[in-house]
Amino acid sequence: MAEYNFQEVENKWQAYWEQNQTFKARVDRSKPKFYSLDMFPYPSGAGLHVGHPLGYIASDIVTRFKRLKGFNVLHPMGYDSFGLPAEQYAIQTGQHPAITTGENIARYTEQLKNIGFAFDWSKEVRTSDPSYYKWTQWIFMQIFNSYYDNKQQKAISIDSLIRIFEEEGNLNVDAVCDEDIHHFTGNEWKNYTEKRQQEILLKYRMTYLAETTVNWCPALGTVLSNDEVKDGFSERGGHPVERKKMMQWSMRITAYAERLLQDLEKVDWAEPIKEMQRNWIGKSIGADVTFQVKNHDIKIKVFTTRVDTIYGVTYLALAPESEMVADLITEDQRETVEAYVEVAKNRSERDRMTDVKTISGAFTGSYAINPFNGEEIQIWVADYVLAGYGTGAVMAVPAHDERDYNFARHFGLEIRQVIEGSLEEGSFPGKGGIIMNSDILNGLEMRAAMDKAIAFLEEKNIGKGKIQYRMRDAIFTRQRYWGEPLPVYFKEGMPYLIEEKDLPLVLPEVDKYLPTEDGEPPLGRATNWTYKTSEGEFPLEMSTMPGWAGSSWYFFRYTDPQNEISFADREKTDYWGAVDLYIGGAEHATGHLLYSRFWTKFLYDIGAVGIEEPFQKMINQGMIQGRSNFVYRVKGSNTFVSHGLKESYDVSEMHVDVNIVYNDQLNLEKFVNWRPDLKGAEFILEDGKYICGAEVEKMSKSKYNVVNPDDIITRYGADTLRLYEMFLGPLEQFKPWNTNGIDGVYKFLRKLWRLYHDKNGHFSVSDAAAVPEELKSLHKIIKKAEDDMNNHSFNTSVSAFMICVNELSALNCNKRSILEPLAIVVSPYAPHIAEELWSLLGRQTSIVEAAYPQFNEKYLVENIHEYPVSINGKMRLKLSLPLNLSKEEIEKSAMDNEIVQKWLEGKSPKKVIVVPGKIVNIVV
Repeated sequence: MAEYNFQEVENKWQAYWEQNQTFKARVDRSKPKFYSLDMFPYPSGAGLHVGHPLGYIASDIVTRFKRLKGFNVLHPMGYDSFGLPAEQYAIQTGQHPAITTGENIARYTEQLKNIGFAFDWSKEVRTSDPSYYKWTQWIFMQIFNSYYDNKQQKAISIDSLIRIFEEEGNLNVDAVCDEDIHHFTGNEWKNYTEKRQQEILLKYRMTYLAETTVNWCPALGTVLSNDEVKDGFSERGGHPVERKKMMQWSMRITAYAERLLQDLEKVDWAEPIKEMQRNWIGKSIGADVTFQVKNHDIKIKVFTTRVDTIYGVTYLALAPESEMVADLITEDQRETVEAYVEVAKNRSERDRMTDVKTISGAFTGSYAINPFNGEEIQIWVADYVLAGYGTGAVMAVPAHDERDYNFARHFGLEIRQVIEGSLEEGSFPGKGGIIMNSDILNGLEMRAAMDKAIAFLEEKNIGKGKIQYRMRDAIFTRQRYWGEPLPVYFKEGMPYLIEEKDLPLVLPEVDKYLPTEDGEPPLGRATNWTYKTSEGEFPLEMSTMPGWAGSSWYFFRYTDPQNEISFADREKTDYWGAVDLYIGGAEHATGHLLYSRFWTKFLYDIGAVGIEEPFQKMINQGMIQGRSNFVYRVKGSNTFVSHGLKESYDVSEMHVDVNIVYNDQLNLEKFVNWRPDLKGAEFILEDGKYICGAEVEKMSKSKYNVVNPDDIITRYGADTLRLYEMFLGPLEQFKPWNTNGIDGVYKFLRKLWRLYHDKNGHFSVSDAAAVPEELKSLHKIIKKAEDDMNNHSFNTSVSAFMICVNELSALNCNKRSILEPLAIVVSPYAPHIAEELWSLLGRQTSIVEAAYPQFNEKYLVENIHEYPVSINGKMRLKLSLPLNLSKEEIEKSAMDNEIVQKWLEGKSPKKVIVVPGKIVNIVV
């Protein structure tokens, strides 16, 4: 093979890896393990663009390196294959989502294999496969059959709670549960009906049914998460979204809030990602305070972290969704408040939390009584208060909160100054009567003031100290077809689990993928969607699980994907343990990562796995941005002006497909065939070329700047794609894709190939001993590549490879002792060419079975020094001499030099100054 034929080589080695299952992972306790994972991709119909493989290439490089270092590596790939896009396509076309999903997966898999990833494809999982979601359903059943014990700080079987109820009732039970719990004795429990018992248990179960305010999209016929709603419209399709109450399944992730918070200290993640999780969990230490409503039996409970500022409260604010609002509206305010509530409650929570400019609210007409001083304060409705956070009510202290301040100023409400850490402007009722607060609290630090105020609240039974979290229980159902069915049936309106032997509960066939005419979810269209028991036939749950269900545990299934007895063998999950390197986008910093951590902790609690944190090290890769190209049409014509001439014409700018532009030069033939309206186009060229404009933008089809990796691989090869994506810049940073720069990487691979071949293109490697310069170049790259690998600085390694190959080329190096280890060092980045070179070197096995070469520092120690030799202060030459020479030997070598003798012109020097390892200075 004279020239490097990347197509032939890459096809050959990809077939070899697949045929020999080169990357198949097995439990091997003789080696250290390394579990590398990429975030679960959703297989869209568009396939991959060049931005998608960035993280995959990085993790692949690391896993190949770890193999060379003697690790037993698990590097799997699979698909998060349930999702709304496939369902929407099914609604539009009538084609079953499984067909669409299967086609998309086939396309993704083909593209991934073409890039040469070292995935163990025998471990592939798909969340939409019944053999997979059988175990998602099984995990749901375990969560349903558990409650969270606060004393033991773990999830425990609901059976143990039932035994406590039978023996002594619930008076001494300390568990995470609904707030509307009433106490009962053991005898009372035994006398309850089965339905009543199930109602009570549902208030304790880790997953439960409850009426919840959700984002309902009528056009899509489903509930949407906050992430799927923007400015009151669905991100997919742009349909209106309204807030409404619906009966929904939820999971008590809040039970794990403190553990999720504290265990962030156990993982090696970027601090901004940890901080996002801390903010989402939102731990607050404060107190619940009860305000009595004037002339009502209603009491309003608020949570505050600053009860010491209670004398600064000038109004209470309720969420528009609050059930109390209707009872608190006075007749003279009814029309105003109801109109406001109708609008406000349909704004998404995200909009209400982030919108600091829009100030809106309505006075109910009612007043509450400040429990500390008896003062009457107005009760308002305000959309900046969220029903799901805290109690859905806030005590507004405008002097201490920006949103309270802006609201109060907008509506002309009182803004009262309160001294930090005190309870100013009022009396503080103590045990002995009325005592001025200044006698007790002035000068105390805020924490002391808080403690004093909380003690008073609890003593007077008007509140209590409390730790609260912003995070809320996770809504767990969607009114969709293409998702995991919940293994639940209903008897007398109460949920029961189907038997484990009947798993998986498989999605039924339906005539359409739309909600029913009665508004039921699509599963309501199924025939006989019921469950038979010895007691009769009962309706099954018609909602399906959310997208995050299957992706919250997939990393365990990868360890044992064919297991039909359990979700994964405990011995295998214990061996592989936590994921050692997890690479994915920062957009999953809260949702996916929190849910995965939650499910892992639950599985740990019930003894199903041996780890509490799923991802030990995580890197969030940056985005590869598109590099858009533009052409310039002369307005009112079909004439296009080259970029350098456009200022002379009245033009309009137009995006053009980057795939018909090369080094910013437009392919005119392809351009006129690109769209029908461009037929007959004329061009005003510069130097015979049409040069396009360029700009960095997000990669998207609408900007025609999407680059398909298949096109790059066809033109340059997979190794070029891999190297170039790493060469673009640091993994974590955003960087623009610029095909103009890819030629340099392409040429580098050819230069690497030529190192192993003679001038005639024949493979030619010598067994002669390497010279010091060659050894120095090799060991520099051995050390550099390993250091970069440990720091995940892949871009600098690519640059170092180029320097190394240039150095060895200049030395005409063809030594086996140099080129063999060089192929190993390069192989994680460019595995195809490395495999071929390894084979040409006479190796019979894959290069992945080689050992990473040992770095030897002695080859980097400089033995030669170039002495600048100056004569009368002017440097006349550089003299290369061994560093171990004495002063006398250095002086003699300098004086014997022909050039020095020429400049001395037969004169004897007055002085010769020698500084070993530095300079030689001759004074005549």
